[in-house]
Amino acid sequence: MASNTSSRVQFTSSDTRSDEMHRTIEQWAEELVKDVAKAKTSEEFQTWLDVQSRFHDYSYRNTLLIARQCPEATKVAGYRTWQEEFDRQVQDGEQAIWIWAPIIARQCPGCGNSPNYHENTDCEYDETPPEEWSEGPVAFKPVPVFDISQTEGRPLPELDTEARGNATDLFPAVTGAADTLGVKVAVVDPAEWDHGPAEGICQPVDDEDEYDTAIEIRARESTAAMAAVLIHEYAHALLHNGVTDNPEREKREVEAEAVAYVVGRHFGLDMSGSALYLASWQSDKPETVLDRLDRISRTATEVLEAVKEYQRR
Repeated sequence: MASNTSSRVQFTSSDTRSDEMHRTIEQWAEELVKDVAKAKTSEEFQTWLDVQSRFHDYSYRNTLLIARQCPEATKVAGYRTWQEEFDRQVQDGEQAIWIWAPIIARQCPGCGNSPNYHENTDCEYDETPPEEWSEGPVAFKPVPVFDISQTEGRPLPELDTEARGNATDLFPAVTGAADTLGVKVAVVDPAEWDHGPAEGICQPVDDEDEYDTAIEIRARESTAAMAAVLIHEYAHALLHNGVTDNPEREKREVEAEAVAYVVGRHFGLDMSGSALYLASWQSDKPETVLDRLDRISRTATEVLEAVKEYQRR
């Protein structure tokens, strides 16, 4: 994917500044829509998507079990699955992570039990014989799985969504914008990071605190990547206030990354990886970004102004 790095934009005329900022934001949002469309058809994304499709989505019960046994887990699969589908081997001495797996058998359409259990119930269903019953989960049993960190072998494809560029001076200004935006920010050492594979989190704080929202980001070597993650989390703080509907929150993930794209572009960062990030996140058409342009535009402008205010001090 071609880089969309641009030189830093200057809005020097106070008479036209507002209109120019909005036109520029609209232009970058339109370019992001095109990049997302390209990302969805790229070989890199399709290869990644194929691998991801072979990992199961687990129930909340299994997710909790995995988190309690191996909090740092990111991708889990059975012993044979790692060998046969991913060409990876569980390392010697690794402890299994135990989850619940369904036992599949023919089910009585009336009571849902397998033929053997059905015989010992009061169910009187007899419209079709057991050999014609459809199969489904009749019970659960403990099964072992292993996280990718417990295996070795062929690497899995990864999407390179990291922002690039020189943000040595920019990152302190982005961090300093927190006060203006009404949030508190902490950059956490990787050894102390306890939020799994996430690069940043945004969450409400107690009413007694002077801030409504707290953001944590994992320290990285790349200041450009940290700046982009922090801008993304700022967008969450501004866009998600009071939003509790999960489907709407998922849609606003698209908006948050679009805001990071726009603000990062303004400061000359290469944000082309955002397209792959959004292509992996949203199932809607890329035009979703444009449908929500007003909220993206207003939020990007608010973050931009907060960073600029800090830089003027």
